Amino acid sequence: VQLQASGGGLVQAGDSLKLSCAASGRTLSNYAVGWFRQAPGKEREFVAAMNWSGGRTYYLDSVKGRFTISTDNTKNTVYLQMNSLKPEDTAVYFCAADFGGYYTSTPMESLFESWGQGTLVTVSS
Repeated sequence: VQLQASGGGLVQAGDSLKLSCAASGRTLSNYAVGWFRQAPGKEREFVAAMNWSGGRTYYLDSVKGRFTISTDNTKNTVYLQMNSLKPEDTAVYFCAADFGGYYTSTPMESLFESWGQGTLVTVSS
């Protein structure tokens, strides 16, 4: 599956932003999906994931209650709704997909075989 992330931008602290990741080539309903981010000078880190078939979700502790991952199978798209953004959320955000993925704990980055190109989110204080 090919993934195309979009929706990043420059916002102020406390604002909201919704990232989209459009899939093509195969249907996302057969995949677990996830979002990762990489801040300047840091390694890429897990942000959120959803099991195959829209089941259980997992979140980085620092985004719980602020970010929500969701999918729209009619649009073959995965979203990341980000509320109450903080300057430390500034990063390039990547979407990813894992065919048939089903997790019982936070999934490792290596499980995801398909990746989008990343979209930059900058949160000013």
